[in-house]
Amino acid sequence: MADYAHSPAAEAGRAAKARHLAGYLWDRDISGPELLDLPDPARRKLARAAGVNPPSSAETWRSVAQLLDDKATWAARHPTHPASQHPDRDEKILWVKPPITPW
Repeated sequence: MADYAHSPAAEAGRAAKARHLAGYLWDRDISGPELLDLPDPARRKLARAAGVNPPSSAETWRSVAQLLDDKATWAARHPTHPASQHPDRDEKILWVKPPITPW
């Protein structure tokens, strides 16, 4: 019996999950490096907020980060296109905390 985790159906499912998560994160202006810097519990919570089961592998998270990087490159070339906007940018602070500057 074949291993389901490495089947074409499983790979398609992971790709669909990565695209969904990337779209959710893009709308909130969360970059690939910011995503990978988040601790695992925060990433799982973020996935649930996006409406998907949290990915069980780091590979899926790396795929999401790569999709975000690719879209950022595309958006830099097409800054006026509606898809390059971040409609929910104000929600970023819920996930990615800005660095605190000392007094």
